[in-house]
Amino acid sequence: MSTATTTAVHRGRWTLEDRLEQGLRELPFEVAPGTASISVQLSFEGGVIDLGCHGPGGFRGWSGGARREFTIGAEWATPGYLPGEPEPGIWHVWLGLHRIPATGVPYEVTVVTSASAPPAPAETAWPSIPERAPVRDLPAPAGMRWLAGDLHSHTVHSDGTLTVPELACRAVERGLNFLAVTDHNTVSHHPELAATGARAGIVLVPGQEVTTDLGHANVFGETGWVDFRKPSDEWVAFTGRQGGVISINHPLSGDCAWRRDLPAEARPRHAEIWHSSWWDRRWGAPLSWASLWRPDVVPLGGSDYHDPAQHKSLGEPTTWVLAEGDDVLGAIAAGRTAVTTGPGGDAPMVLRVDDELIALGADGTVLVRPDGSRLAVRGDDVRVPALAGGMHRLESHENEVIALCG
Repeated sequence: MSTATTTAVHRGRWTLEDRLEQGLRELPFEVAPGTASISVQLSFEGGVIDLGCHGPGGFRGWSGGARREFTIGAEWATPGYLPGEPEPGIWHVWLGLHRIPATGVPYEVTVVTSASAPPAPAETAWPSIPERAPVRDLPAPAGMRWLAGDLHSHTVHSDGTLTVPELACRAVERGLNFLAVTDHNTVSHHPELAATGARAGIVLVPGQEVTTDLGHANVFGETGWVDFRKPSDEWVAFTGRQGGVISINHPLSGDCAWRRDLPAEARPRHAEIWHSSWWDRRWGAPLSWASLWRPDVVPLGGSDYHDPAQHKSLGEPTTWVLAEGDDVLGAIAAGRTAVTTGPGGDAPMVLRVDDELIALGADGTVLVRPDGSRLAVRGDDVRVPALAGGMHRLESHENEVIALCG
């Protein structure tokens, strides 16, 4: 058994040409039998370099640009990384060359392996569980109910600032029934979700935001880690085999808009049409994108919540799902969704219940059907036949989107 501490150093300078040739670099290091901990430190000047790790047994963690160091041990690991015995063999530090300026980026990676287990940090005190804000009572078939939630959020396991319990309590305070925790390129948060959700009184949906320079996608469910290095159609196929649901994230949103190749036959139905970056919903580009993506898009919404200082709120927008019990994932997979500005109040919304479309609090708005036909809504509880296979929406007289449903 090894009792030594070993240090390996990689240093050099990444160039713009390096990034264009291969955006993800793998730096090898050896782990001897008996190693109890691995610690990695990254330093660089200028640009943005993402950080991750892979062992002989597979994925061991990702923190992207949120951290410059991590530790992995048998019982504890830095958030974003998976604890477990460091198996002997050749490991790799992953460096994602996310932003490399023309002048290049000097870097140094130091890897320390040790026979000593890493000390676990002191446990963070649980936040007080707040009272749940009231949520609307909505019409639903017998045995089902509408649940309010948010399908896009982050914690300290990637680039968020809140722990899983802190995030869960904020969601409860907002009146949400469920929250998908979708940290970037990792599943290290998944083991916390069930117990935290039960204690806080909210359904925490396991998620991961598969994140690349050319687009992001949320994967919901206990699928295991999705390999972001592979082509997008392999993400879709893997998610389906594992019983999960994949959604294209914020397809039109700055430098993280969707630009990845994906054959038409592999395109998922679900898409985060309403993202917090859609700040002017008179801007019709997300709707145009959806109509070109596929005719039966299931609309989802997400706040992309990271940090209270961002001045975002969980549940803005709110995704509603028509669920049996607490089966949020089953409702999403079936396309029983609606999206509104928030979880409370009496803002206009449109729901699909069986073959009927119900517009609530929507007097004076315009109902737009999947075939493009339009109907002026007169009254606060208007019910009309729904059209099959597509997204319905409510608009104001200024063509501002104020509600969606699948």
